Amino acid sequence: MAKLTRRGAVLTASALFIPHALKAAPSIGNQAPDFALPDQDGTIRRLSDFRGRVVVLEWTNHDCPYVRKHYNSSNMQTLQRDAASRDVVWLTIASSPPGEQGHVTGPEAKALTESRNAAPAAVLLDHRSQAARAYSATTTPGMFVIDAQGRLRYMGAIDSIRSTRVEDVTRAEPFLRDAMIAVREGRQIERAVTPAYGCVIKYADA
Repeated sequence: MAKLTRRGAVLTASALFIPHALKAAPSIGNQAPDFALPDQDGTIRRLSDFRGRVVVLEWTNHDCPYVRKHYNSSNMQTLQRDAASRDVVWLTIASSPPGEQGHVTGPEAKALTESRNAAPAAVLLDHRSQAARAYSATTTPGMFVIDAQGRLRYMGAIDSIRSTRVEDVTRAEPFLRDAMIAVREGRQIERAVTPAYGCVIKYADA
């Protein structure tokens, strides 16, 4: 199959084969891969630092139209604040390497957070795509929920409607929100894995 080369290519079919995703994704119920990444201020953040709390991972690319849909509608910001109100740690991860769409420096990440009135606990800079590879994250937005014991409980889409239309946000089934609340409340998740949709993450060279 032809190699995907266009920057910010849009993933619109769940069955697309992506060479860098050959490695099996982490399994639901198993320990989530740990990582150590600098945040927007240069502080190293490790997933293991948050053991004992539920964690949401949001893979992002601010230029992706699917990501813009959820920020322009304030859906993402609402989810981030909802998470904080439930003592859930929300980590936004930017994995685009230098020269690729979605790449941000620490100051740029801080400016984006302020301009969008966003409220993650931190923005993590994954410029070498190490965390993206560990989670087999392939799209933005891409969502993961990890329980207080460090186990992966949800991975996939933010919601059920694969579009870039802001008006679809209120009509969609909120997969991520439902999973986050279920994990926080100690309940079973109805759909632990859903097909992610959005823009393809361009990995840094290994």
